[in-house]
Amino acid sequence: MIAREVVRTIAGPTAGRRHVRGHAIPVGVSVRHVHLSRSDCDALFGPGYELTMRHPVTQPGQFVCRETVTLVGPKGEIPRVAIINPLRKETQVELAKTDAIVLGVNPPLRESGKLAGTPGLTLRGPAGSVAIDHGVILAHRHVHMHPDDAGRLGVGDGQRIQVKVDGERETTFGDVLVRVSPQYALDMHVDTDEANAAGLTNDSVATFAGTE
Repeated sequence: MIAREVVRTIAGPTAGRRHVRGHAIPVGVSVRHVHLSRSDCDALFGPGYELTMRHPVTQPGQFVCRETVTLVGPKGEIPRVAIINPLRKETQVELAKTDAIVLGVNPPLRESGKLAGTPGLTLRGPAGSVAIDHGVILAHRHVHMHPDDAGRLGVGDGQRIQVKVDGERETTFGDVLVRVSPQYALDMHVDTDEANAAGLTNDSVATFAGTE
C-alpha cells in the first residue's frame, strides 16, 4: 500500500498534467522520497548500479525509480521509500513532519540542496546500508516555473509568493518559494501533511494570489 501510494502521488506521468491559464498553478503532492549520490547508490544497490525508471515526474528529465529504500531512524523505520533520479552530489531525504516523528528525527524546514546542519539517518537497500550524517529535511513548499510562467505572473527566481487553494478547506499558503529554470514545468509542491490539511490531491489547481 505504501509503495503504491508513493508512486501515485509523486510519479504521475507528465502527460497527465493539465494545461493551465491565467494565474492557475497545478498542485503536486510530494510524498517522502530520496535523492541519492553516486557513492550512496553504489553502497545500497551495488557498484555502478543504474537506477531504472518506473514513471516520469512533472519536472522534465526526472523520474521515480522502480528501486526503493528503507529509512531507519532512532525510533522507527519506513520501508519502500521512493527514489527520484537523476543522482545528485549529495544524498537528500525529504520528509513530512509526520514521517519525521515516526523515524524519531527532527529535520528543519529547508530549501532543496541546503543541507548544512541537518540531521542524518540510515538508508537500507538490497546490497547494503548507508548512514548519512546530514541531508534530512522538511522541504519548503515551492513552485517550479519555466521562465515563461514567471514572466506571465511577474515573479522571479527566489521570490516568495502567496498561493490560494479553494474547496472545503480553503487555504492561502504564504511564503511559497519560486524556483525558475528553463528546465522546469509549472507545478507547486507541497508535502503530504500540507496537502491533507488543505484537502489537496494531484488533481488540484491553486491560484497565484500575489507576492510577499
